[in-house]
Amino acid sequence: MTTDTDSESGEPALTIDELAARAGTTVRTVRFYGTKGLLPPPVIGPRRVGHYGPEHLARLALIEELQHQGMTLAAIERYLHRLPPGLSNHDLAVHRAVMASWAPDAEETVSAGELRRRAGRPLDEGDVERLVAMDVVRRDGDAYRIDPGLLRLAVQLLDVPLSEKAILAARTVLVEHSRAAAHELSQLFRAEMAERTEEDVKSLSAHMQPLVVQALLTTFQRSLREEVHQWLSGPEEGPPS
Repeated sequence: MTTDTDSESGEPALTIDELAARAGTTVRTVRFYGTKGLLPPPVIGPRRVGHYGPEHLARLALIEELQHQGMTLAAIERYLHRLPPGLSNHDLAVHRAVMASWAPDAEETVSAGELRRRAGRPLDEGDVERLVAMDVVRRDGDAYRIDPGLLRLAVQLLDVPLSEKAILAARTVLVEHSRAAAHELSQLFRAEMAERTEEDVKSLSAHMQPLVVQALLTTFQRSLREEVHQWLSGPEEGPPS
């Protein structure tokens, strides 16, 4: 039973045992996250008992979601440390809802035979090495870590007459520009989502994701078509001297 209340929200303050039980984790895990800086320190109350509030619950839920998406502890640390300081439990819930709605297909660990079955075509050792070089397939002992969505695209690239160097350079360009676009779009959506409930954020994100992906694809196709047209047309001739 709680013995105090959170002064900001008015909700009951939790002991570490109550926080762990409410979050579905262990006291040891809560303490570990605290030592790593993933959770803010508790408020020390009477009898030197630490009290936790809604922000701690929200952070634990966000950490759980990030783990569910396959992020390592080091990646979770970087993600949380990049968050603006002073986020409320509502802000953290919004981050969690967006992560859950927009997360890509999770990686899977498959055997060599399953990798070839998923590819939908025969793969010799050279093909597998190219997929590894493209960072689409990662060796994990005798097995392989794959992203199902990326694997389908990468297998098609095996038949494209481009050098490995050109493919990796193209991948770098796409990743850099897609991250920049994602950052700009997230800034636009943040204000729109700020005052909404977590359920509303999930609904909005689920509806926006396919629209944004389709818009980016259509815009890119149009831009690429224009670039290819200009390239094939050659430079415009200047006026005769």
